[in-house]
Amino acid sequence: MVRWIGFEGPPPPPPPRTHPSPLHTDLSHISRNPNKPLEQGLGGKFLEGENPVGLSRTIDWSTSWHGFGAKPFAEEVQNKLAEPLGPLDIEIKPDGMIYLPEIKYRRILNKTFGAGGWGLVPRSQTIVTPKLVTREYGLVCHNQLVSVARGEQDYFSDTGIPTATEGCKSNALMRCCKDLGIGSELWDPVFIKRFKTEYCVEKFVEHITTKKKKKIWLRKDRQVEYPYK
Repeated sequence: MVRWIGFEGPPPPPPPRTHPSPLHTDLSHISRNPNKPLEQGLGGKFLEGENPVGLSRTIDWSTSWHGFGAKPFAEEVQNKLAEPLGPLDIEIKPDGMIYLPEIKYRRILNKTFGAGGWGLVPRSQTIVTPKLVTREYGLVCHNQLVSVARGEQDYFSDTGIPTATEGCKSNALMRCCKDLGIGSELWDPVFIKRFKTEYCVEKFVEHITTKKKKKIWLRKDRQVEYPYK
C-alpha cells in the first residue's frame, strides 16, 4: 500500500500519457523494415503510415514478386515495346542528354497493354529528405510484375512536396520501362551521336539574369528559350 503524505482523500489520477509526435517516431523497429535504413541514412521522414500498400485482395504488390520473370509476353507485345522511337518524340537537355518525355512512356504502355492493363504500384513508403523525395515502385502489366525501380525528385520548398511526389513516380516509371526495352536506343552511344548530329545543334547563349554566356544543346527545330537569349 502506498501512503500519501500531506494529502487527504483519494490519490490524484496519474498524468495522461502523451504520444510522441509523428516526426519523432521510435525507429527501434528499423531492422524489420528493409526500407527504414534508407530513411535513416537520408535523414528523411515517411509520408505514409506503417501499413503495407496492398492493391489487390489476392496479391499484395508492396511485397509480392508474382509473375516476375515467369514467362515472356506474346511476340506482338514484344514487337510493340521494341518499336524504334520517332525523331520527333526525342528531346534534348541543355547539357546534351537526350531523353523521352514521361508522358510518351505512358502512351507506349497504353498502346501495348491497353489503358487499365498496366499500373505502377508503390513498394515502399515515400521518404522526404530536406531536398529529395524518393519511393520504390513496381511496374505491373497484365497482372505480372515486370520491373522494380526507385524514383526520386528534388524539391526546393515544402509547398513543392506534392509536385515532387508525382515527379518521383514518373521517374520510377521511366526507369521501370528500361527493363521492357522501351526507348533502349537512348542509351546506345552510336544512336546518341547520330541523333545529335542530325537533329540537334550547340549554340552560345547568354543567361538573361546573370549575363553569363555558355554553350547549350537544343533541337534544330527549336528556338532558344528563357532564361537564355
